[in-house]
Amino acid sequence: MNEAPSDPVRRTPLYLKVAGDLRTAIAAGEYGSGARLPAEDELARRYGVSRGTVRQALAALRTDGLVTSRRGTRRVVLGGGPGEAGGVAELRSFTRWARSLGREPGGRTVAVERGGADAEEAEQLRIDAGAPVRRVLRLRTLSGTPVMVERTTYPEAVGALVADMPRDTVSYSEQLALHGVLFTDAHHTIDIAAADADDAELLGCRAGEALLRERRRSTDPAGTPVEWSQDRYLPGTVAFTVHTTAASALGRLLTP
Repeated sequence: MNEAPSDPVRRTPLYLKVAGDLRTAIAAGEYGSGARLPAEDELARRYGVSRGTVRQALAALRTDGLVTSRRGTRRVVLGGGPGEAGGVAELRSFTRWARSLGREPGGRTVAVERGGADAEEAEQLRIDAGAPVRRVLRLRTLSGTPVMVERTTYPEAVGALVADMPRDTVSYSEQLALHGVLFTDAHHTIDIAAADADDAELLGCRAGEALLRERRRSTDPAGTPVEWSQDRYLPGTVAFTVHTTAASALGRLLTP
């Protein structure tokens, strides 16, 4: 595989091709659970790409919950597929979680605003207070049924990409990956919040009704924050479950 400049519209990024090949090999059992992947320089030679491209591919596999990700060391395979170690990836991505249940994920962007970061946004995104950010209000659906309102703040560089996407884009994270923006790690806080006027209008609930809230800060492979999000779910639509293993996982469950 020769690493050459690619057309971002017509051609798939090289790191996604490498990640896809490795994902297929893991699923086929070529690398079993607990096995170590070849070293970065070996993978770079095998695929004819740079080590930076290999690192992006490995970061994508970690996002899927398939491998560990410690730069400078050989990655360890955590499991053979989403069923074994996919909980974290599913929690990180509403779209992947919905599809894993056989449901159709949907998204409709209600508003995109540009402004200066407030104190909380500055702390979570590790930027200066007042630095430019993009705030996105979005309704998420499962098979056409509203279940969640998503409020996400992006640093300006990432937010500008989001602002250019169609309002009915289903997965921002998948589209951002095509621009080299990867969501590798996330810190989650789950609690209860009262529905405000926007929640009530979009979800069809009462203002003041208790909603399940997930606050999330996602970072890229370098540890740089790429989003600060507060998602509010209708009660009775999802539950969160924790499964503790050598690679602890936190995931969503669809409730009856």
